[in-house]
Amino acid sequence: MAIALTGLLMSLQLSGQPVYRVEFTDKKGSPWSLRQPQQFLSERAIARRERQQIPLDETDLPVNQAYIDQVLKTGASLLHSSKWLNSITVTLPHDTLAATIRKLSFVNNVQLTKPAMPLKSASLKLETTGLPGRADSSFYGQAIHQIAQLNGQLLHRQGFRGKEIHIAVLDAGFFQVDRLPAFDTLWQADRILGTRDFVYPQANIFEEHPHGMMVLSTMGANLPGRLVGTAPEASYWLLRSEDAATEYPVEEDNWIAAAEFADSVGADIINSSLGYSTFDLAEMNHTYAELDGQTTRVAKAANLAAQKGMMVFASAGNEGNKSWRHIVTPADGDQVIAVAAVNKEGVRAPFSSVGPAPGGAVKPNLAALGWGAAVTDTDGTISLRNGTSFSSPVLAGMTACLWQLRPAVSASQLKAILYYSGHQRLVPDSLLGFGIPDFERASAMLLNLLPQPGASAPKWAVFPNPAPSFIHLWPVESPPLKTDVEISGINGVVVFRQTFYADQIITIRLNSLTSGVWLLKITSGKGTEIHKIVKP
Repeated sequence: MAIALTGLLMSLQLSGQPVYRVEFTDKKGSPWSLRQPQQFLSERAIARRERQQIPLDETDLPVNQAYIDQVLKTGASLLHSSKWLNSITVTLPHDTLAATIRKLSFVNNVQLTKPAMPLKSASLKLETTGLPGRADSSFYGQAIHQIAQLNGQLLHRQGFRGKEIHIAVLDAGFFQVDRLPAFDTLWQADRILGTRDFVYPQANIFEEHPHGMMVLSTMGANLPGRLVGTAPEASYWLLRSEDAATEYPVEEDNWIAAAEFADSVGADIINSSLGYSTFDLAEMNHTYAELDGQTTRVAKAANLAAQKGMMVFASAGNEGNKSWRHIVTPADGDQVIAVAAVNKEGVRAPFSSVGPAPGGAVKPNLAALGWGAAVTDTDGTISLRNGTSFSSPVLAGMTACLWQLRPAVSASQLKAILYYSGHQRLVPDSLLGFGIPDFERASAMLLNLLPQPGASAPKWAVFPNPAPSFIHLWPVESPPLKTDVEISGINGVVVFRQTFYADQIITIRLNSLTSGVWLLKITSGKGTEIHKIVKP
């Protein structure tokens, strides 16, 4: 699909200018104050933090405008800024100007993110394959498998279809979303909250790449008997961060700007059917070691988005049968839900990127249907497409329905519930992670999660219990940086002691324990809990 003429003309106009990322040392002298967050965050964004007891911090403060102005005085032009990473992205009239900017006392680093004369990507970005879908007489139409595989129809029948949940869709364009019948009900109910283009701000995202339109259709389409998405009553922000014509690190900067915008307007969920590993200039490529969940700047930003109380879903990648094979970033992010793809029988798609993350962290985290996923095509017909680009939004949309069931729970609690509802929850692997979530199980867990009046909510869930050979410890709130675990007999003798540094579910093997009752002591920055466990 050719990009729109407006976007093409802008691309040609900017192709002679290199793009750089400028990182600042601090935010000293900023006129913004954490005591007046309404000046830079919406009421909904502030309410999200308050509801989840997330304090404001310096990352919430906008970049110091005085620093930006001094950089622009050198002749640079601003594309966008990142308050989370305290940086800006600029175009320069020539590369030599970068040396001048590096000499500014408040500048920490200057990095080229797109050359002056970019090469057109040799590979097909955002590639999807598939064939026209066959007619289906069920209510969900061709989407029946992606809904039923997750047991999502049970939530829908109870009236939970994502209402009042705001989803930010970060993608490459939303071709004809303003005209295709699949999205009519979103427009009629004012559930398209707004749009923003972080690639070419003056372009019309409804004339750009169709990838985002297909992604949106897996969640928001509402054509009974033909195609009904996982969250047809959710509300959506359509944010373009991906330039489909080329592949350079500047797109990570675009992604960060889009995620920060999503936070500022109060989005609850981010879906990113985008990922990065290799670029059109090999010297810019990421290494596998860099995809450790906290090194790439886009992974850092995705983690921060989660820390602000949003749920962040990202496609694991379509590299499984290519030379790279591994997950891409930001799916590697420690607090990002990386979604693998399966077919309607639950078999892993051969193209779905594999883990683990460097260091052994579980990646991907979950899986959903992305091998033969039903989507709206550019002519309004329904097609079956392949890609983790679709498994991620299928799951993100269904999660919006679950969150509607109990909007008071935190994003970290909801994420843990999804993990525990996965069909591989007891034996997560590097192919599908914790597996395919069961939203019937997840909704039951969610309803039982909130404590009885007067009782305090547990910080950890322990399962299975009784525990024949192993036990999992699951942090139901924001994961601690350090956790000390002890197992002792009822006589007080400690038989197991270990410290863990991870936000994943902790697994402890119990092979050396005899049958009986044991006491499990979990200590972290959130206090100490003691659970009674039984080994049969």
